Amino acid sequence: MQFKFFYNNLGLISIIITGILWSFLGLLSKFCLSFGVDPLYISFFRCFFGFIPFLFHCIILKTWKIPLKNAFILFIFGIWGIGVYYSLAQYTILLSGACMDIILQYTAPFWVALFAWLFFHEALGYRQLIALLTAACGTVCVCLSGGSLPETTNVLGIVSGLLTGLCYASHYLLTRLWQANYPSSTIFMYMLAGGCFALYLVNLFCDSPLSEYPPTFTVWLALSAMGFVCTYLAFIFFGMAIKRISLIQAAISSEIEPVLSMFWVCLVYAETFSPSGWFGSLCILISVLILAVSKEKVPYRKTMQ
Repeated sequence: MQFKFFYNNLGLISIIITGILWSFLGLLSKFCLSFGVDPLYISFFRCFFGFIPFLFHCIILKTWKIPLKNAFILFIFGIWGIGVYYSLAQYTILLSGACMDIILQYTAPFWVALFAWLFFHEALGYRQLIALLTAACGTVCVCLSGGSLPETTNVLGIVSGLLTGLCYASHYLLTRLWQANYPSSTIFMYMLAGGCFALYLVNLFCDSPLSEYPPTFTVWLALSAMGFVCTYLAFIFFGMAIKRISLIQAAISSEIEPVLSMFWVCLVYAETFSPSGWFGSLCILISVLILAVSKEKVPYRKTMQ
């Protein structure tokens, strides 16, 4: 009976595990930044230490060979969905705080809902719409709060945070589209390869060659954890979830991440919001609760590897 329950809810369980693994990113990034590590440096090695396990994964399972055209498309998406995304996330943490980055990334459900409706014909009921509008109100309040750092509002930090939400949302669309043809591990391997390429070039362009910075062992450990635990393992569970549940359900359910992420960062680094920031965060969490208890069924197209 317990096994059947687990199997029937494997998609939901997988996306919750994904959210838990992702929740440590803000804390680990904040830790590396506290040692003076450049945000682009952090982004590259998170991507690199996530790519290497996927490469070995695909070599062992012999799933790395795909048509050159498709590999190129996934590689190019990796430049946007990985390279740009990881860089913007690090700069949002630096400019406006880890809590701000966590919340603004979770404007992603708006984009996911739009993508799901346009491309996969997933229905949007009135409860879903109310939840999305509630989250929109919360996002505005968070932006107006000035971030989770005690300094003044940083417009660039807010803009970069909002863009991370769009980057993040695009992962749901691309993963669902390509899972009909390839295993998730293959998709993520080529995406991360594109991300590594883009981030390496950006580091060189910004006159911060990766070989010049000698981080401590603890920084290397944090970077490795960001790559293996928060990227490789998280994407494995993410791929399992996207195959089994609707895009909207996955996007909303994964919002366990900001709750846990804010808890880790506030606990360790004592970051906090202004009252309007906390009110906005509460609105976003309420929107998640509305969708979680919704009885409306969301149709979706199931894809197979």
